[in-house]
Amino acid sequence: QVRLVESGGGLVQAGGSLRLSCVASGVIFRINTMGWYRQAPGKQRELVAAITRGGSTNVADSVKGRFAISRDNAVYTVWLQMNSLKPEDTAVYYCNANIQTTWATSMNDYWGQGTQVTVSS
Repeated sequence: QVRLVESGGGLVQAGGSLRLSCVASGVIFRINTMGWYRQAPGKQRELVAAITRGGSTNVADSVKGRFAISRDNAVYTVWLQMNSLKPEDTAVYYCNANIQTTWATSMNDYWGQGTQVTVSS
């Protein structure tokens, strides 16, 4: 089965940086879009940034200019570089990937377990 494992979360002061990583493993034929979502307490999960297989990116306005997403297709990995972090960036960050497990199957969405990012003021 497919598994997404995130790492890199933690506690950081405002203005600091963190880099999140997410590695996909298991039975994988093709990965299309990969992305990062976040959910703060009492709020809905929201898209932070996404990147297509070809490298096109979509970054939320709230983090544009501070966060950058990248990926390496050869090792099924996506990263989120977060700079100039603010207390309002505090949330659980989830990795998402649109994956086709065999040539005959359709694409399906998979999620990681989430990693906590806490930004102190």
